[in-house]
Amino acid sequence: MAKFQDYRAIPLDDLEIGQGQVRVSETGVGIDELADSIAAVGLLEPIVVAPTDVDGRYEILTGQRRFLAHVKLQETGRLDPPEIMCAVLSEKVDEAEAKAISLTENLMRRPLTLRDTIQACVYLYKLYDSIKEVSAQTGISQSTLREYIKYPRLMPELRDLVDHDKVKLKVALRAQDIAASKTDSGDPQSDVAVELAKEMSGMSGAQQDKLAAQAKAEPDAPVEELIEEAKGPGKIVQIVVTLTSAQHARIQSYAQEQGAKQDDAAAQLIEVALNNAGF
Repeated sequence: MAKFQDYRAIPLDDLEIGQGQVRVSETGVGIDELADSIAAVGLLEPIVVAPTDVDGRYEILTGQRRFLAHVKLQETGRLDPPEIMCAVLSEKVDEAEAKAISLTENLMRRPLTLRDTIQACVYLYKLYDSIKEVSAQTGISQSTLREYIKYPRLMPELRDLVDHDKVKLKVALRAQDIAASKTDSGDPQSDVAVELAKEMSGMSGAQQDKLAAQAKAEPDAPVEELIEEAKGPGKIVQIVVTLTSAQHARIQSYAQEQGAKQDDAAAQLIEVALNNAGF
């Protein structure tokens, strides 16, 4: 069985993604963010590679996303020299052994919980007092950090929903604000906020916007009526917009970051632009 031989930096051009990778879907999701993180703090864990039949070339067994992030850094001129730190096995492995190594590595790595990630970001924000600086230090986008630092103001009931991934943080924050707008004191009722958060999780961005606007216009209206009205059919006009590939990619990135569908994300951006223009 192959064993680890040494650790060294290997040029990107000498590496190829092996057929034994167990992660075969959505490998490109979040690569830009990962690249930003590596650019900010460096590669914290080397990838694992094994020799191939071609002298001087290596097969990537684990770490293809880290490799793709380095390729992105190279393409954007942020990687010099164009190489990545590797843990090199002593000999070539067959596909079965490669898949076993890849599976084990992915199963053993336990990602941080959302709560742990948020709390660390809140700590760093308090330390640096700058979203821009925290973003530079971690590679996390500024828009995501703006949401994370609002987490402490959530009521316990909504924090629990976010911690257990039942409700997105952005939805929980919005639900709490809507619930607060329905009281004279501005203090949201927990049962109302929780009901809104759960219902809004199944809504499109446009429906959430409609609910928020209606709640502001009719603060005394029962929550159930606001929810039903937001879910009800409204007049929707579909338009065709021609975009460059770069603009389309930016909208896709924004949609992914917001946890929204592409159409909803585009509608949100148009709404923001119209508001900023005074319409």
